Amino acid sequence: MLNINPILRPASLMLGAAALAFASPPALAQQGAGSLASADAAFATFTPKADANTDSIDYSIWTEAMRNLVVSMGPSLRQGAPRPAQGFGSRRVYGHVSRYRLEGTRIMFSFLDSDVIATFGEYRRDLEQTADKVDIQSLRRNEQLAYWINLHNVALVEQIANNWPVRQPREIMLDGVPLDEAKFITVEGIAMSLKDIRTRIVYRNWKDPRVIYGFWRGDIGGPSIQREAFNADNVNRLLERGAQEFVNSLRGTQKSGNTLQVSSIYKEAAPFYFGDFNADLRAHLARFANEEVGEILRETSRIEPSISEYDIADLAGGVREPTYTYIENADTGTVQSFRIPQSMQRLLAAREEKFRRILKEGRTGTVTFSNINLPGASASKEVE
Repeated sequence: MLNINPILRPASLMLGAAALAFASPPALAQQGAGSLASADAAFATFTPKADANTDSIDYSIWTEAMRNLVVSMGPSLRQGAPRPAQGFGSRRVYGHVSRYRLEGTRIMFSFLDSDVIATFGEYRRDLEQTADKVDIQSLRRNEQLAYWINLHNVALVEQIANNWPVRQPREIMLDGVPLDEAKFITVEGIAMSLKDIRTRIVYRNWKDPRVIYGFWRGDIGGPSIQREAFNADNVNRLLERGAQEFVNSLRGTQKSGNTLQVSSIYKEAAPFYFGDFNADLRAHLARFANEEVGEILRETSRIEPSISEYDIADLAGGVREPTYTYIENADTGTVQSFRIPQSMQRLLAAREEKFRRILKEGRTGTVTFSNINLPGASASKEVE
């Protein structure tokens, strides 16, 4: 059953106790950021320090929110979804029409009310203020990485929720600036954008290209948003999961003759991880490729970063549909009716049919161990 009444507690309850448990705030970059010669020099202050401390930040409330808000469409079957039928009594096709609509994850923006939406902004500000209480740069590298990924994704969820309904997140403008480049986030007195977090902080300071898959882009074409927050202990596992899911999806890799078509998100990361774009990206993809994608790698000789899908990664397709239907749920022992758009009902029905097919074909899934140490394994291996 889908929980269509997600509740996010006030931000003061989210990070307040965890943040106040730390020592007094360091005097970092609060003064003099404007005197630095360039933006790149300003962002150098976020370079991880050599002497890491063992403090940690609690993101459990974001995990609770994501488990209520995020719907998984299941693993990719590497088959494009057919175009959906028109709505009853209408020639217009509402909802998602993308061939990738049965891949990745979706956030239930259409069910959020103003009170819940307001807490996203409060939580984002709490994350920003945590950097005034905790020396982020001195934390363990995994702890730092989790902080930047969570801040990026929280801020993006906030802005899309504020502007929903919207067909494509890239249509959102903040003071005339595209959402991805708008500097609406402030950490240690330095204004930054979503793109700044990715390229000027994380990509610059982490050598492992798996970090690409931690950042949600708000659209169907990008990596999935996870149903749990990142933290120092699970960041390796979640990045590995995100990489495997994306590389083996249609929105990640396709074959066109002698050309390996890949997602356009790899262009942004190329200067940091794929200097020799063809050779380095192939080696990276081969690390996560299943049998089918591995065959595509062997059968192609050139790479083209041409796959993109900018439609919003929600359940409603970024629109308010005028026609609704009722679905019933009897899991609780009493029949409950929920009023949802017809296009959403069709999408969820297609999702269920996909899951039945997966079970019928005996496709293997994954078993995830969390909060335990397996023999000979390190629970908190640092992401390089």
